[in-house]
Amino acid sequence: MDSLLKGLFGGSKPATPSPADDGDFADFAGAPDPVPVQSFNPMTASPVQDSAAIPTSSTGIVYTKWYRVWERTSPKDFYSEMVILPFVLILVALHVWGRQKNKRKARSWIAAHAPILKNEFAVVGFGDRDSPSLEEVESQGLAKASASEKLTIPAELLKEKTAQEYTTYATGRQNVAFVDIKITLFKRYNPFTLFLEYALSTFFDSIKAPVERMEATAYAFDGKEKDLLAAPSQREQSNLEERLKGLQSSYDNCVWAVVNKDNMRRLREDRYDISLTVTKDHPKLPLWASVMSESAEVTEALLTPELIKLVEEAGDAAFEYLIITDQPIDKPRTLDQTIPRKRLTLSLHLPSSTAPTAYAHTLPLFSYFLRLPDTLVATAHFRPEVGRKIRATREDESRKLRKVDEEEKAEERKLEGDRKKKVEREAKLKGLSAAEQNRYLEKERERERKKSEKKMAKRG
Repeated sequence: MDSLLKGLFGGSKPATPSPADDGDFADFAGAPDPVPVQSFNPMTASPVQDSAAIPTSSTGIVYTKWYRVWERTSPKDFYSEMVILPFVLILVALHVWGRQKNKRKARSWIAAHAPILKNEFAVVGFGDRDSPSLEEVESQGLAKASASEKLTIPAELLKEKTAQEYTTYATGRQNVAFVDIKITLFKRYNPFTLFLEYALSTFFDSIKAPVERMEATAYAFDGKEKDLLAAPSQREQSNLEERLKGLQSSYDNCVWAVVNKDNMRRLREDRYDISLTVTKDHPKLPLWASVMSESAEVTEALLTPELIKLVEEAGDAAFEYLIITDQPIDKPRTLDQTIPRKRLTLSLHLPSSTAPTAYAHTLPLFSYFLRLPDTLVATAHFRPEVGRKIRATREDESRKLRKVDEEEKAEERKLEGDRKKKVEREAKLKGLSAAEQNRYLEKERERERKKSEKKMAKRG
Protein backbone atom coordinates (compact mmCIF):
# COMPACT_ATOMS: atom_id res chain seq x y z
CA MET A 1 0.00 0.00 0.00
CA ASP A 2 2.85 2.31 0.83
CA SER A 3 4.57 1.70 -2.48
CA LEU A 4 1.33 2.31 -4.35
CA LEU A 5 0.80 5.68 -2.70
CA LYS A 6 4.39 6.69 -3.42
CA GLY A 7 3.89 5.87 -7.04
CA LEU A 8 0.70 7.94 -7.28
CA PHE A 9 1.99 11.03 -5.52
CA GLY A 10 5.52 11.24 -6.98
CA GLY A 11 7.49 9.14 -4.65
CA SER A 12 11.02 8.00 -5.51
CA LYS A 13 11.25 5.49 -8.43
CA PRO A 14 13.04 2.23 -8.01
CA ALA A 15 16.39 1.87 -9.74
CA THR A 16 16.09 0.18 -13.15
CA PRO A 17 18.63 -2.43 -14.15
CA SER A 18 21.36 -1.38 -16.56
CA PRO A 19 21.08 -2.74 -20.15
CA ALA A 20 24.56 -4.10 -19.75
CA ASP A 21 23.20 -6.50 -17.15
CA ASP A 22 21.11 -8.31 -19.84
CA GLY A 23 23.07 -11.33 -20.99
CA ASP A 24 21.37 -11.41 -24.40
CA PHE A 25 22.80 -8.04 -25.45
CA ALA A 26 26.22 -8.35 -23.85
CA ASP A 27 27.97 -8.69 -27.23
CA PHE A 28 26.63 -5.36 -28.46
CA ALA A 29 26.99 -3.34 -25.32
CA GLY A 30 30.35 -1.86 -26.26
CA ALA A 31 29.77 -1.47 -30.01
CA PRO A 32 30.19 2.11 -31.26
CA ASP A 33 27.48 3.90 -33.13
CA PRO A 34 27.63 3.39 -36.95
CA VAL A 35 29.27 6.16 -38.91
CA PRO A 36 28.07 6.77 -42.53
CA VAL A 37 30.66 6.38 -45.25
CA GLN A 38 31.58 9.67 -46.83
CA SER A 39 30.66 10.03 -50.51
CA PHE A 40 33.53 9.66 -52.94
CA ASN A 41 34.15 12.45 -55.46
CA PRO A 42 36.93 11.55 -57.94
CA MET A 43 37.31 15.22 -58.97
CA THR A 44 38.16 16.52 -55.49
CA ALA A 45 39.40 13.60 -53.47
CA SER A 46 43.07 12.82 -53.19
CA PRO A 47 44.43 9.31 -53.73
CA VAL A 48 44.91 8.90 -50.00
CA GLN A 49 41.33 9.94 -49.31
CA ASP A 50 40.13 7.70 -52.18
CA SER A 51 41.72 4.59 -50.74
CA ALA A 52 40.46 5.41 -47.28
CA ALA A 53 36.87 6.02 -48.50
CA ILE A 54 36.44 2.71 -50.41
CA PRO A 55 35.10 0.03 -48.08
CA THR A 56 36.79 -3.31 -48.02
CA SER A 57 36.06 -6.62 -46.36
CA SER A 58 38.34 -8.81 -44.30
CA THR A 59 39.17 -10.85 -47.45
CA GLY A 60 40.40 -7.81 -49.38
CA ILE A 61 37.59 -7.70 -51.94
CA VAL A 62 36.72 -4.15 -52.92
CA TYR A 63 33.02 -3.26 -52.87
CA THR A 64 32.15 -0.53 -55.36
CA LYS A 65 29.21 0.44 -57.48
CA TRP A 66 27.77 -2.26 -59.75
CA TYR A 67 29.09 -0.77 -62.98
CA ARG A 68 32.72 -0.37 -61.80
CA VAL A 69 33.65 -3.91 -62.79
CA TRP A 70 37.33 -3.10 -63.36
CA GLU A 71 37.80 -2.25 -59.69
CA ARG A 72 36.74 -5.67 -58.37
CA THR A 73 38.07 -8.03 -61.06
CA SER A 74 41.43 -8.98 -62.51
CA PRO A 75 42.62 -10.77 -65.70
CA LYS A 76 42.97 -14.07 -63.88
CA ASP A 77 39.19 -14.17 -63.47
CA PHE A 78 38.81 -14.55 -67.26
CA TYR A 79 41.34 -17.30 -68.02
CA SER A 80 38.63 -19.80 -69.11
CA GLU A 81 37.04 -17.21 -71.42
CA MET A 82 40.46 -16.44 -72.91
CA VAL A 83 40.84 -20.12 -73.80
CA ILE A 84 37.29 -20.57 -75.23
CA LEU A 85 37.00 -17.29 -77.15
CA PRO A 86 39.64 -18.08 -79.85
CA PHE A 87 37.87 -21.36 -80.69
CA VAL A 88 34.52 -19.58 -80.94
CA LEU A 89 36.01 -16.95 -83.24
CA ILE A 90 37.59 -19.66 -85.42
CA LEU A 91 34.25 -21.49 -85.72
CA VAL A 92 32.40 -18.30 -86.64
CA ALA A 93 35.08 -17.41 -89.20
CA LEU A 94 34.93 -20.90 -90.77
CA HIS A 95 31.12 -20.76 -90.92
CA VAL A 96 31.11 -17.38 -92.63
CA TRP A 97 33.89 -18.40 -95.02
CA GLY A 98 32.13 -21.70 -95.88
CA ARG A 99 28.82 -20.03 -96.69
CA GLN A 100 30.49 -17.38 -98.84
CA LYS A 101 32.56 -20.01 -100.65
CA ASN A 102 29.45 -22.07 -101.46
CA LYS A 103 27.63 -18.96 -102.61
CA ARG A 104 30.47 -18.00 -104.94
CA LYS A 105 30.60 -21.50 -106.38
CA ALA A 106 26.84 -21.59 -107.02
CA ARG A 107 26.97 -18.16 -108.63
CA SER A 108 29.83 -19.22 -110.87
CA TRP A 109 27.75 -22.20 -112.07
CA ILE A 110 24.67 -20.11 -112.89
CA ALA A 111 26.84 -17.48 -114.57
CA ALA A 112 28.24 -20.15 -116.91
CA HIS A 113 24.91 -21.90 -117.63
CA ALA A 114 22.39 -19.02 -117.58
CA PRO A 115 23.00 -18.06 -121.25
CA ILE A 116 22.21 -21.63 -122.38
CA LEU A 117 19.09 -21.78 -120.20
CA LYS A 118 17.84 -18.41 -121.45
CA ASN A 119 18.46 -19.50 -125.02
CA GLU A 120 16.35 -22.67 -124.58
CA PHE A 121 13.58 -21.47 -122.24
CA ALA A 122 11.31 -18.46 -122.06
CA VAL A 123 11.46 -18.19 -118.26
CA VAL A 124 14.56 -18.88 -116.16
CA GLY A 125 14.65 -18.40 -112.41
CA PHE A 126 12.00 -17.45 -109.89
CA GLY A 127 10.74 -14.15 -111.27
CA ASP A 128 7.06 -13.18 -111.06
CA ARG A 129 4.63 -10.36 -111.78
CA ASP A 130 3.09 -8.06 -109.18
CA SER A 131 -0.55 -7.00 -109.22
CA PRO A 132 -1.45 -3.43 -110.33
CA SER A 133 -2.59 -0.88 -107.79
CA LEU A 134 -6.13 0.51 -107.62
CA GLU A 135 -5.02 3.94 -108.89
CA GLU A 136 -3.33 2.40 -111.95
CA VAL A 137 -6.43 0.35 -112.78
CA GLU A 138 -8.69 3.41 -112.49
CA SER A 139 -6.41 5.61 -114.61
CA GLN A 140 -5.23 3.13 -117.27
CA GLY A 141 -7.76 0.33 -117.21
CA LEU A 142 -7.26 -3.24 -116.01
CA ALA A 143 -5.84 -4.67 -119.24
CA LYS A 144 -3.24 -1.94 -119.76
CA ALA A 145 -2.26 -1.80 -116.10
CA SER A 146 -1.76 -5.55 -115.94
CA ALA A 147 0.46 -5.52 -119.03
CA SER A 148 2.78 -2.84 -117.64
CA GLU A 149 6.47 -3.75 -117.55
CA LYS A 150 6.80 -2.03 -114.17
CA LEU A 151 4.99 -4.94 -112.55
CA THR A 152 7.60 -7.48 -113.63
CA ILE A 153 9.63 -8.66 -110.65
CA PRO A 154 13.30 -9.28 -111.64
CA ALA A 155 14.03 -12.99 -111.88
CA GLU A 156 16.14 -14.53 -109.16
CA LEU A 157 18.22 -16.97 -111.16
CA LEU A 158 19.40 -18.95 -108.16
CA LYS A 159 17.69 -19.57 -104.83
CA GLU A 160 19.52 -20.64 -101.68
CA LYS A 161 17.55 -23.52 -100.19
CA THR A 162 20.15 -24.33 -97.52
CA ALA A 163 23.76 -23.35 -96.94
CA GLN A 164 24.83 -26.29 -99.11
CA GLU A 165 21.95 -26.55 -101.61
CA TYR A 166 20.91 -24.12 -104.34
CA THR A 167 18.08 -24.51 -106.85
CA THR A 168 16.89 -22.92 -110.06
CA TYR A 169 13.99 -23.43 -112.43
CA ALA A 170 13.23 -23.01 -116.13
CA THR A 171 10.06 -23.34 -118.19
CA GLY A 172 8.55 -22.21 -121.48
CA ARG A 173 9.77 -24.63 -124.13
CA GLN A 174 8.29 -27.07 -126.60
CA ASN A 175 8.23 -30.73 -125.47
CA VAL A 176 9.38 -29.80 -121.93
CA ALA A 177 7.02 -28.72 -119.16
CA PHE A 178 9.80 -27.45 -116.87
CA VAL A 179 13.31 -28.18 -115.63
CA ASP A 180 14.39 -28.36 -111.98
CA ILE A 181 18.08 -27.93 -111.23
CA LYS A 182 19.65 -28.67 -107.85
CA ILE A 183 23.25 -27.82 -106.89
CA THR A 184 24.63 -29.70 -103.88
CA LEU A 185 27.88 -28.45 -102.32
CA PHE A 186 30.19 -29.43 -99.48
CA LYS A 187 29.32 -28.45 -95.92
CA ARG A 188 32.20 -26.02 -95.80
CA TYR A 189 30.41 -24.01 -93.13
CA ASN A 190 30.71 -27.03 -90.79
CA PRO A 191 34.15 -28.60 -91.31
CA PHE A 192 33.77 -31.04 -88.42
CA THR A 193 30.65 -32.59 -89.97
CA LEU A 194 32.35 -32.69 -93.37
CA PHE A 195 35.39 -34.49 -91.91
CA LEU A 196 33.13 -36.93 -90.05
CA GLU A 197 31.22 -37.80 -93.24
CA TYR A 198 34.48 -38.46 -95.08
CA ALA A 199 35.79 -40.61 -92.22
CA LEU A 200 32.62 -42.70 -91.91
CA SER A 201 32.36 -43.23 -95.68
CA THR A 202 35.77 -44.93 -95.66
CA PHE A 203 34.63 -47.52 -93.12
CA PHE A 204 30.95 -48.04 -94.02
CA ASP A 205 29.67 -48.70 -97.54
CA SER A 206 26.16 -47.57 -96.59
CA ILE A 207 27.42 -44.03 -95.93
CA LYS A 208 28.21 -42.15 -99.13
CA ALA A 209 31.16 -39.79 -99.34
CA PRO A 210 30.12 -36.16 -99.80
CA VAL A 211 30.39 -34.85 -103.36
CA GLU A 212 29.57 -31.62 -105.15
CA ARG A 213 27.14 -32.22 -107.98
CA MET A 214 24.58 -30.62 -110.24
CA GLU A 215 21.42 -32.62 -110.89
CA ALA A 216 18.98 -31.41 -113.54
CA THR A 217 15.58 -33.05 -114.12
CA ALA A 218 13.47 -32.23 -117.18
CA TYR A 219 9.78 -33.17 -117.13
CA ALA A 220 8.36 -33.97 -120.56
CA PHE A 221 4.92 -32.87 -121.71
CA ASP A 222 4.23 -36.31 -123.25
CA GLY A 223 1.13 -35.02 -125.03
CA LYS A 224 -0.42 -33.52 -121.87
CA GLU A 225 -0.07 -29.84 -122.74
CA LYS A 226 -3.80 -29.24 -122.31
CA ASP A 227 -3.64 -30.49 -118.73
CA LEU A 228 -0.43 -28.70 -117.77
CA LEU A 229 -0.82 -25.36 -119.55
CA ALA A 230 -3.39 -23.02 -118.01
CA ALA A 231 -5.14 -20.32 -120.03
CA PRO A 232 -6.63 -17.29 -118.24
CA SER A 233 -9.77 -17.20 -120.43
CA GLN A 234 -11.91 -19.48 -122.56
CA ARG A 235 -10.82 -17.70 -125.71
CA GLU A 236 -7.14 -18.21 -124.99
CA GLN A 237 -7.85 -21.82 -124.07
CA SER A 238 -9.43 -22.41 -127.48
CA ASN A 239 -6.48 -20.68 -129.18
CA LEU A 240 -4.08 -22.90 -127.22
CA GLU A 241 -5.92 -26.04 -128.26
CA GLU A 242 -5.82 -24.88 -131.88
CA ARG A 243 -2.06 -24.40 -131.75
CA LEU A 244 -1.52 -27.78 -130.08
CA LYS A 245 -3.42 -29.76 -132.69
CA GLY A 246 -0.44 -30.16 -134.99
CA LEU A 247 2.11 -30.77 -132.21
CA GLN A 248 3.27 -34.22 -131.14
CA SER A 249 5.24 -34.32 -127.90
CA SER A 250 4.85 -37.95 -126.84
CA TYR A 251 7.32 -40.84 -127.19
CA ASP A 252 7.38 -44.50 -126.18
CA ASN A 253 7.87 -45.56 -122.59
CA CYS A 254 11.34 -46.78 -121.70
CA VAL A 255 14.06 -46.72 -119.04
CA TRP A 256 17.50 -46.06 -120.47
CA ALA A 257 20.71 -44.62 -119.02
CA VAL A 258 24.36 -43.92 -119.69
CA VAL A 259 26.14 -44.34 -116.37
CA ASN A 260 29.60 -43.94 -114.94
CA LYS A 261 30.59 -47.40 -113.69
CA ASP A 262 31.43 -45.97 -110.26
CA ASN A 263 27.72 -45.20 -109.78
CA MET A 264 26.14 -48.35 -111.25
CA ARG A 265 25.74 -50.25 -107.98
CA ARG A 266 24.43 -47.25 -106.07
CA LEU A 267 21.85 -46.43 -108.76
CA ARG A 268 20.61 -50.00 -108.99
CA GLU A 269 20.14 -50.14 -105.21
CA ASP A 270 18.66 -46.67 -104.76
CA ARG A 271 16.40 -46.36 -107.82
CA TYR A 272 13.55 -48.69 -108.69
CA ASP A 273 13.45 -47.62 -112.35
CA ILE A 274 17.12 -48.50 -112.90
CA SER A 275 16.57 -51.93 -111.34
CA LEU A 276 14.36 -52.78 -114.36
CA THR A 277 17.29 -52.43 -116.78
CA VAL A 278 20.14 -54.69 -117.91
CA THR A 279 23.73 -53.42 -117.87
CA LYS A 280 25.80 -53.85 -121.03
CA ASP A 281 29.10 -52.36 -122.07
CA HIS A 282 29.07 -50.56 -125.40
CA PRO A 283 32.17 -50.63 -127.61
CA LYS A 284 31.78 -46.98 -128.63
CA LEU A 285 31.62 -45.66 -125.07
CA PRO A 286 34.75 -45.06 -122.96
CA LEU A 287 35.83 -47.85 -120.62
CA TRP A 288 34.56 -46.03 -117.53
CA ALA A 289 30.97 -45.71 -118.87
CA SER A 290 28.24 -48.26 -119.53
CA VAL A 291 24.66 -48.49 -120.80
CA MET A 292 21.69 -49.61 -118.70
CA SER A 293 18.69 -50.38 -120.91
CA GLU A 294 15.51 -52.45 -121.18
CA SER A 295 16.17 -53.33 -124.83
CA ALA A 296 19.06 -53.27 -127.29
CA GLU A 297 16.86 -51.45 -129.83
CA VAL A 298 16.35 -48.61 -127.36
CA THR A 299 20.13 -48.27 -127.04
CA GLU A 300 20.56 -48.18 -130.82
CA ALA A 301 18.02 -45.37 -131.11
CA LEU A 302 19.20 -43.19 -128.20
CA LEU A 303 22.98 -43.67 -128.06
CA THR A 304 23.90 -41.26 -130.84
CA PRO A 305 27.46 -40.42 -131.96
CA GLU A 306 27.00 -36.88 -130.65
CA LEU A 307 26.11 -38.15 -127.18
CA ILE A 308 29.11 -40.51 -127.13
CA LYS A 309 31.43 -37.64 -128.02
CA LEU A 310 29.97 -35.35 -125.36
CA VAL A 311 30.25 -38.04 -122.66
CA GLU A 312 33.92 -38.50 -123.56
CA GLU A 313 34.50 -34.73 -123.39
CA ALA A 314 32.84 -34.50 -119.97
CA GLY A 315 35.25 -37.09 -118.64
CA ASP A 316 35.25 -39.65 -115.87
CA ALA A 317 35.74 -37.00 -113.17
CA ALA A 318 32.65 -34.96 -114.10
CA PHE A 319 30.07 -37.32 -115.64
CA GLU A 320 27.82 -39.37 -113.31
CA TYR A 321 24.74 -40.42 -115.29
CA LEU A 322 22.14 -39.49 -117.89
CA ILE A 323 18.80 -41.23 -117.31
CA ILE A 324 15.63 -41.34 -119.44
CA THR A 325 12.78 -42.92 -117.49
CA ASP A 326 9.03 -43.16 -117.09
CA GLN A 327 9.01 -45.13 -113.82
CA PRO A 328 9.20 -43.85 -110.22
CA ILE A 329 12.47 -43.66 -108.31
CA ASP A 330 11.02 -45.48 -105.28
CA LYS A 331 9.36 -48.86 -105.60
CA PRO A 332 5.62 -48.28 -106.18
CA ARG A 333 3.28 -49.22 -103.36
CA THR A 334 -0.02 -48.52 -105.12
CA LEU A 335 -1.31 -48.84 -108.67
CA ASP A 336 -1.45 -45.06 -109.04
CA GLN A 337 2.30 -44.86 -108.58
CA THR A 338 2.87 -47.10 -111.63
CA ILE A 339 1.38 -44.52 -114.01
CA PRO A 340 4.21 -43.44 -116.40
CA ARG A 341 5.66 -40.00 -115.69
CA LYS A 342 8.35 -39.27 -118.25
CA ARG A 343 11.42 -37.28 -117.25
CA LEU A 344 15.12 -36.96 -117.99
CA THR A 345 17.90 -36.57 -115.42
CA LEU A 346 21.51 -35.44 -115.84
CA SER A 347 24.01 -35.53 -112.96
CA LEU A 348 27.48 -33.98 -113.15
CA HIS A 349 30.24 -33.45 -110.61
CA LEU A 350 31.20 -29.83 -110.08
CA PRO A 351 34.82 -28.79 -110.64
CA SER A 352 36.86 -27.45 -107.75
CA SER A 353 37.59 -24.19 -109.56
CA THR A 354 35.15 -21.31 -109.86
CA ALA A 355 36.75 -19.87 -112.99
CA PRO A 356 34.43 -19.26 -115.99
CA THR A 357 36.37 -21.84 -118.05
CA ALA A 358 35.96 -24.61 -115.45
CA TYR A 359 32.66 -25.73 -117.05
CA ALA A 360 33.85 -25.65 -120.67
CA HIS A 361 34.02 -29.48 -120.93
CA THR A 362 30.50 -30.07 -119.52
CA LEU A 363 28.56 -27.19 -121.10
CA PRO A 364 28.03 -29.02 -124.46
CA LEU A 365 26.60 -32.05 -122.64
CA PHE A 366 24.29 -29.83 -120.58
CA SER A 367 23.08 -28.13 -123.75
CA TYR A 368 22.48 -31.53 -125.38
CA PHE A 369 20.47 -32.61 -122.34
CA LEU A 370 18.14 -29.62 -122.70
CA ARG A 371 17.50 -30.50 -126.36
CA LEU A 372 17.20 -34.26 -125.75
CA PRO A 373 13.36 -34.21 -125.43
CA ASP A 374 13.19 -33.08 -129.06
CA THR A 375 15.31 -36.08 -130.06
CA LEU A 376 13.08 -38.44 -128.09
CA VAL A 377 9.91 -37.08 -129.71
CA ALA A 378 11.50 -37.59 -133.13
CA THR A 379 13.21 -41.00 -132.70
CA ALA A 380 11.94 -42.82 -129.55
CA HIS A 381 9.21 -44.79 -131.35
CA PHE A 382 10.09 -48.47 -131.25
CA ARG A 383 8.83 -51.61 -132.95
CA PRO A 384 5.68 -53.27 -131.50
CA GLU A 385 7.77 -56.23 -130.26
CA VAL A 386 9.98 -53.91 -128.18
CA GLY A 387 6.95 -52.08 -126.84
CA ARG A 388 5.32 -55.37 -125.78
CA LYS A 389 8.48 -56.45 -123.96
CA ILE A 390 8.68 -53.14 -122.09
CA ARG A 391 4.97 -53.22 -121.24
CA ALA A 392 5.27 -56.80 -119.97
CA THR A 393 7.77 -55.69 -117.34
CA ARG A 394 5.45 -52.96 -116.10
CA GLU A 395 2.39 -55.24 -116.21
CA ASP A 396 4.18 -57.81 -114.03
CA GLU A 397 4.74 -55.18 -111.38
CA SER A 398 1.17 -53.91 -111.72
CA ARG A 399 -0.11 -57.49 -111.37
CA LYS A 400 1.83 -57.94 -108.12
CA LEU A 401 0.50 -54.67 -106.74
CA ARG A 402 -3.05 -55.58 -107.83
CA LYS A 403 -2.76 -58.91 -106.02
CA VAL A 404 -1.50 -57.23 -102.86
CA ASP A 405 -4.29 -54.67 -103.11
CA GLU A 406 -6.93 -57.40 -103.49
CA GLU A 407 -5.51 -59.29 -100.50
CA GLU A 408 -5.64 -56.14 -98.39
CA LYS A 409 -9.23 -55.46 -99.44
CA ALA A 410 -10.20 -59.06 -98.68
CA GLU A 411 -8.62 -58.74 -95.25
CA GLU A 412 -10.53 -55.51 -94.66
CA ARG A 413 -13.79 -57.16 -95.73
CA LYS A 414 -13.12 -60.09 -93.38
CA LEU A 415 -12.42 -57.75 -90.47
CA GLU A 416 -15.56 -55.77 -91.25
CA GLY A 417 -17.63 -58.98 -91.35
CA ASP A 418 -16.19 -60.15 -88.02
CA ARG A 419 -16.97 -56.80 -86.48
CA LYS A 420 -20.58 -56.94 -87.67
CA LYS A 421 -20.97 -60.50 -86.36
CA LYS A 422 -19.62 -59.43 -83.00
CA VAL A 423 -22.07 -56.52 -82.80
CA GLU A 424 -25.00 -58.80 -83.74
CA ARG A 425 -23.93 -61.43 -81.18
CA GLU A 426 -23.67 -58.87 -78.37
CA ALA A 427 -27.09 -57.42 -79.28
CA LYS A 428 -28.61 -60.93 -79.31
CA LEU A 429 -27.10 -61.84 -75.93
CA LYS A 430 -28.45 -58.67 -74.32
CA GLY A 431 -32.02 -59.72 -75.12
CA LEU A 432 -31.67 -63.22 -73.56
CA SER A 433 -32.08 -64.33 -69.98
CA ALA A 434 -29.21 -65.81 -67.97
CA ALA A 435 -30.26 -69.41 -68.68
CA GLU A 436 -30.73 -68.70 -72.40
CA GLN A 437 -27.33 -67.00 -72.55
CA ASN A 438 -25.69 -70.08 -71.02
CA ARG A 439 -27.37 -72.36 -73.56
CA TYR A 440 -26.31 -70.01 -76.41
CA LEU A 441 -22.69 -69.95 -75.24
CA GLU A 442 -22.71 -73.73 -74.81
CA LYS A 443 -23.84 -74.16 -78.42
CA GLU A 444 -21.05 -71.81 -79.59
CA ARG A 445 -18.43 -73.85 -77.72
CA GLU A 446 -19.86 -77.06 -79.24
CA ARG A 447 -19.59 -75.60 -82.76
CA GLU A 448 -16.02 -74.48 -82.16
CA ARG A 449 -15.10 -77.93 -80.86
CA LYS A 450 -16.54 -79.64 -83.95
CA LYS A 451 -14.64 -77.22 -86.25
CA SER A 452 -11.37 -77.95 -84.51
CA GLU A 453 -12.02 -81.73 -84.74
CA LYS A 454 -12.64 -81.42 -88.49
CA LYS A 455 -9.38 -79.51 -88.94
CA MET A 456 -7.48 -82.16 -87.01
CA ALA A 457 -9.08 -84.91 -89.11
CA LYS A 458 -8.07 -83.15 -92.35
CA ARG A 459 -4.49 -82.78 -91.16
CA GLY A 460 -4.38 -86.44 -90.21
